Amino acid sequence: MSDRPGNHVRTSDDIEVSTYLEIARQREGEQPTTPTLPIAPARPEAVVILDFGSQYSMLIARRVRECNVYCELLPHNAPREQIEHLQPKGFILSGGPASVYGENAPLAPPYVFESGLPVLGICYGMQALVHQLGGRVAPGDRQEYGHSIIYQDASDAPIFEGLPPSMPVWMSHADRVVELPEGFRSLAYSDNSPVAVMGNDRGVIGLQFHPEVVHTPQGKAILRNFLYNVCGCRGDWTAASFIEESIRSIRQQVGDGRVICALSGGVDSAVTAALVHRAVGEQLVCIFVNNGLLRREEPERVVETFRRNMKINLLYVDATDRFMACLDGVASPEAKRKMVGEEFIRVFEAEARKLGRVDFVAQGTTYPDVIESAAGSDAAAKIKSHHNVGGLPAKMDLTLVEPLRYLFKDEVRQVGLTLDLPEMMVYRQPFPGPGLAIRVIGELSGERLETLRAADWIVMNEIKKADLYGKLWQVFAILTDSRSVGVMGDSRTYGHVVCLRAVTAEDAMTADWARLPYEVLGRISSRIVNEVPGVNRVVYDITSKPPGTIEWE
Repeated sequence: MSDRPGNHVRTSDDIEVSTYLEIARQREGEQPTTPTLPIAPARPEAVVILDFGSQYSMLIARRVRECNVYCELLPHNAPREQIEHLQPKGFILSGGPASVYGENAPLAPPYVFESGLPVLGICYGMQALVHQLGGRVAPGDRQEYGHSIIYQDASDAPIFEGLPPSMPVWMSHADRVVELPEGFRSLAYSDNSPVAVMGNDRGVIGLQFHPEVVHTPQGKAILRNFLYNVCGCRGDWTAASFIEESIRSIRQQVGDGRVICALSGGVDSAVTAALVHRAVGEQLVCIFVNNGLLRREEPERVVETFRRNMKINLLYVDATDRFMACLDGVASPEAKRKMVGEEFIRVFEAEARKLGRVDFVAQGTTYPDVIESAAGSDAAAKIKSHHNVGGLPAKMDLTLVEPLRYLFKDEVRQVGLTLDLPEMMVYRQPFPGPGLAIRVIGELSGERLETLRAADWIVMNEIKKADLYGKLWQVFAILTDSRSVGVMGDSRTYGHVVCLRAVTAEDAMTADWARLPYEVLGRISSRIVNEVPGVNRVVYDITSKPPGTIEWE
């Protein structure tokens, strides 16, 4: 699957409906009583990436997938049984923060070498290969961090096919190889690393640099050469093949059972619903809860897409009054999140019970959710426990259907497009689960929500007219809890302050404020103060993440 706009790792700034399933589980204080049966995607060929704790490990997996090769990222000490079903064509050993000569340094499991398969070691992964195969790694005379140039020693190396004799790369290491294992030779060097790339005639290769980062311009080509030239992969991991195998797997798992799916309007739940519907048709019932915290016309668009265009059995529940009764006057961000989540579960459970017998619940869990929630290896700390994984209330006694469990966000979008979902939905920007409740700073009320909706509508209208929507990770309006003095006509005003937030990002782990054209900012400001009652000032947030977050609350 090739790269497309919108790649990202989901963070707390981007929370979909299944957050609330996690809240429900915590409320019950129990674990699900039925097993999770993840749906395995098509795997005609695969590569296993063993994680030694690098901050770039997930990026390696994404780059491999971009070469149309399926892969899974597993802890460096994953047991043999965990990888056998993949029947891998090769291994990649990630970087990591340890030193191979240090006490309790993580090492590659013996089966990697016993398999006789090609192996690519990256940074620490290369040093682990050297150490375990009889070579020697020692502290370097100088550390090597950042940009560097490598120079090829061998013109016949398949890892460098079609690449220039010298290339810029991104280094991040303090140790270096001082003695190669038997049978290895240097394939490239840098000013600070006599062995920047090594290899033998059995397809075991080490790279001292990081090919997966954008700062190594030819890095993806190097990975592709390893996958195609060394491992012999065909590159047949595509959206179409995934859909075909997923439909087969869903039908096998569900049988004649009944499935429910909570729709949020976001891409993950939308693609999940479309895929399950393609597999089991009328056995699926989608539940869309309008909590009154959505943007203008959003409920209508969701209903139109799923009920009328896609002919999916959709249960629409307008619970606006229930949510507003709970939230009226609430100012604390955490209280808003908790109350929205708990009320959603109450509504969702009540509607699910009305359906009678239900056997499965479809959920838009994606691969970053799984990776981030896994305890992982002892080489890296657990990032976080994710809202999408293992989050069903125990008393619902349902089995999970998670067709997107092995996909990254960009792959989810490709599947959505292949399933003929509207581009507007596939490329929808992230929207928080608590909705506009956390974009109204301070006390929440129906009147303040309507003020924000009106301002947000103008923001979206002008951004789309300027053809900027697809270039931004997120753009939205915030109704602050500040007021300011102004002059409108001949009268003094004391009105609300609206803040505009627009950011660019690749994965939302970091973000930069967008340099919007002045004329666009000017039109947005002019329209808001003229068209939205009670607002007399518009400001623009120019804070990056970190130190700020994308959302204010």
